Amino acid sequence: MNIFVTGGSGFVGRRVVEAGKSLGWQCTYQSRSETINLESQFVTSINGDTDWFPALTGVEVLVHCAARVHQMTESQSPEDVLASYQEVNTLGTLNLARQAAQSGVKRFVFISSIKVNGERTKKGGAFEPILAEPPTDPYGLSKYEAEVGLKSVAAETGMEVVIIRPPLVYGPGVKANFESMMKLMRKGIPLPFGAINNQRSLVFIDNLVSLILTCCKHPNAANKIFLVSDNDDVSTTRLMQQIADSMASSSRLVPIPQSLIEVSAKVLGKSHLSDRLCGNLQLDVTETLNTLSWKPPVTFEKGIQETVSAFLSDK
Repeated sequence: MNIFVTGGSGFVGRRVVEAGKSLGWQCTYQSRSETINLESQFVTSINGDTDWFPALTGVEVLVHCAARVHQMTESQSPEDVLASYQEVNTLGTLNLARQAAQSGVKRFVFISSIKVNGERTKKGGAFEPILAEPPTDPYGLSKYEAEVGLKSVAAETGMEVVIIRPPLVYGPGVKANFESMMKLMRKGIPLPFGAINNQRSLVFIDNLVSLILTCCKHPNAANKIFLVSDNDDVSTTRLMQQIADSMASSSRLVPIPQSLIEVSAKVLGKSHLSDRLCGNLQLDVTETLNTLSWKPPVTFEKGIQETVSAFLSDK
């Protein structure tokens, strides 16, 4: 199989390329750094005008990982923030899809985001592929608009489209909040997170990549939307404890009542932090498992161990 991966030097895209090669597939990828490499295509910016045709000759399946990622803070106006996401995630995606269809690409695998569904779920509930309503978050909205546009491109051209919505992806080399959490746990300082009873879906990078590669070739994947996770939802307390166990250190998690954390965060104007620490975000992956006869190959415990081991080896 001949596949082309956008964001091929990124966290997810790099693993897709590596895993595809291990299967004997011919893998080329888009990179933002100019290198002398027959496997990479140098494309610095992705928008509605990017010329992808030189990279798409002979490609059977395209895996679109590249995106303007969700930013914790934005200095632009709300309108400009949305436009910035749309330029890359919506217009850039649809421009790529149209050129892919014209180039004879048979299947387009789009890595979307669970933020299309929303920021959190109610206790006892879980997101499903069908949406209750469009998202309001600029990042999620830009991904949603891309999904809608891709369905139209598929209907107009016959190119198959597969949409995957992952939650937080962790694994060796992970950055942002997950890395910050590991840094806190490594310090061994007491933390007030020993009694948080929420449930959150996560996905280890190799589990996500396994699903992506399955979606590249499985006949049942055509024109479907799939949610993905480790299929083992965890509380913030269990996550932190597992990180500590993988570090072979004491977690020192103090069992402060979750309600007290939430109230304190609200008083301090930090409700968004308590939402991430205490809120629920669950994905129902039943349809993914059944439709593709797929299951995550790596357990949550093993995924955390590999992530922590890589983190410690870099320090």
